Amino acid sequence: MAQVVLKPGHVRPIHAGHPWVYRQAVAELLGGPKPGAEVTVTDPQGKFLGRGFYSDSKALAVRVCTRSDIALGADFFVGRMRRAQALRLRLGLPNQSTTGYRLIHGEADGLPGLIVDVFGSVASVQFNTQGMKLREGLVFAALNEVLAPSAILDRTSPAATRFEGVPAGEGLVRGDPNIKALQFKERGFDFELPLTLSQKTGFYFDQRDLRARVEQLCSGARVLDVFSFVGAFGLAAARGGASEVLCVDQSPLVVEIAATVARQNGLAERVTVLRDEAELALQKASRKGGYDVVLCDPPKLAPTRASAPAALKHYRNLARAACLATRPGGILVFSSCSGAVSASDLQRAIAQGARDSNLDVTLVEQHVQAGDHPVPAAFPEGLYLKSVIARVDPIS
Repeated sequence: MAQVVLKPGHVRPIHAGHPWVYRQAVAELLGGPKPGAEVTVTDPQGKFLGRGFYSDSKALAVRVCTRSDIALGADFFVGRMRRAQALRLRLGLPNQSTTGYRLIHGEADGLPGLIVDVFGSVASVQFNTQGMKLREGLVFAALNEVLAPSAILDRTSPAATRFEGVPAGEGLVRGDPNIKALQFKERGFDFELPLTLSQKTGFYFDQRDLRARVEQLCSGARVLDVFSFVGAFGLAAARGGASEVLCVDQSPLVVEIAATVARQNGLAERVTVLRDEAELALQKASRKGGYDVVLCDPPKLAPTRASAPAALKHYRNLARAACLATRPGGILVFSSCSGAVSASDLQRAIAQGARDSNLDVTLVEQHVQAGDHPVPAAFPEGLYLKSVIARVDPIS
């Protein structure tokens, strides 16, 4: 088996449990590993640190799967999936009111580069690394043994193709050939999402807990939700007693789906879905006196560390517009799903946006991704989702 030897001074993070070996940390490659090959990682003296999959990407050389000296074969994949499933069951997932959740969350479940979301009886998979893609047969076999889904979809994103050379997802790979939509429940809401919807694996389960909190905050409120996707936040706000909800997204398909979902859940009278750009919708809201609750959950603006400075400028501008769209004393819920942007970075961008709008913002709560998106303690990069709930006031 090929061996990746680390440089002095680069051992401690891996020893502590960080799953990534950066390219600059590698002193020597022994055995000529090919992309996706199973390799061992050692310190400069040859002491075993872990085992994982090699990558020829510029940034990351190895993603460590285990710190035990075990083979990464069929038994390993089944064992990892059973452990992941046990955690979700402990968290109460699935249950009668929620049948959509994340089963495998990459590094946190010891399967770096693999994402598996469950939509009722269907499993939706993303292979984000060369190593995982080469072992898709082991992944599918483990899924069939542990979960027994009626169908498995490959929804690997174009981003994986750009960064790792992994082929884009090919849709249905196993199971019912007649499947046309993802059907599932979240907190009692019914969703039916066509397979033509391409974002992530099909839905954003990571915001489930925040949607529940938003539902508690919207009684009697006028609510604006920009970057609304299929309207899950809007449904929560309406069921929470909002007097009116405006969901805004620029995708024609998403707008059509959101309107259908609102109607199917009996909330179309209070949930309006509009196709528009988020920034324009916020500006229009500001000119009309603002909303009681404003939700702003933009897509990933910083996919890499190098893109973080530009993303922070964008967050600042969005925060300014969102503050102005929030009536005095109202609530702003602002999120970032960029792992390269820290919670303190986001807080600073919001503070600067508030200053630019000549308003005060007071943080009330901070939230992270739901529990079925866990984070290894030694892997702060895994805490990608940060959200704040804040009160917006005139400067006093």
